[in-house]
Amino acid sequence: MKQLLDFTGKVVLVTGARSGIGQAVAIAFAGQGAKVVLAGRRPCTDTEQAIKNAGGEAAYVQCDVANENDIRHLIEQTICIYGRLDIAVNNAGTLPPTAKLTEQTTADFDHTFDVDARGVFLCMKYEVPELLKNETGGAIINITSVAGLIADPGMTPYVGAKHAVTGLTKAAAIEYADRNIRINAIAPGFTRTEITAGWMDDPEMLALVKSYNSQHRFAEPEEIANVALFLGSDMASFLNGSIIAADAGQTAH
Repeated sequence: MKQLLDFTGKVVLVTGARSGIGQAVAIAFAGQGAKVVLAGRRPCTDTEQAIKNAGGEAAYVQCDVANENDIRHLIEQTICIYGRLDIAVNNAGTLPPTAKLTEQTTADFDHTFDVDARGVFLCMKYEVPELLKNETGGAIINITSVAGLIADPGMTPYVGAKHAVTGLTKAAAIEYADRNIRINAIAPGFTRTEITAGWMDDPEMLALVKSYNSQHRFAEPEEIANVALFLGSDMASFLNGSIIAADAGQTAH
């Protein structure tokens, strides 16, 4: 089992690695021997320091996933620094203000789709050519959301963007299945991150979480990272185009 989760010699790219799920994913892969490229709009100092303090190897590259030139530069720098790319975790995302459809602004809609959907599309567009260069192929793990499987009121742009990520994942997986590239996604339920920090003290939100999942709590980022480790490993060799709901049963309702 330990050998199957050994990523020594592998290069893993994680977008949105400054905090939350991205940070936990980066630290988890580094803990299993991977060299990790940390991508974010702002420096991923805490993540990088945590990895290096534990004896791991990591490098930060500034990147706004809504900017195609930034993504192109990110992939170029990944190859320049480490010489290859084996696994990519496309995690960077945003969450618009909660409001009904008629109250959502076009700007919020556009920004949400630019980051959450177009960002994943562009990341895969530039990641896949590097994975194709590997004899052993590679893996892409997109972070979608339970909002990419079901819907909640007040989140129309987010639900739409995350459903797009679900579709992008499946379509891309089919296109490159014969080239030994596996493309899957994780759909986390309510998870403790910077984005959801304000929900922790909201009685209505806490009641909603308790009613939605069987464990009556928010997931910890490390629990989502464990799923990413599995999907990046050979243990998931028969999974392609799969959307793993890490939601304590929320989507089973």
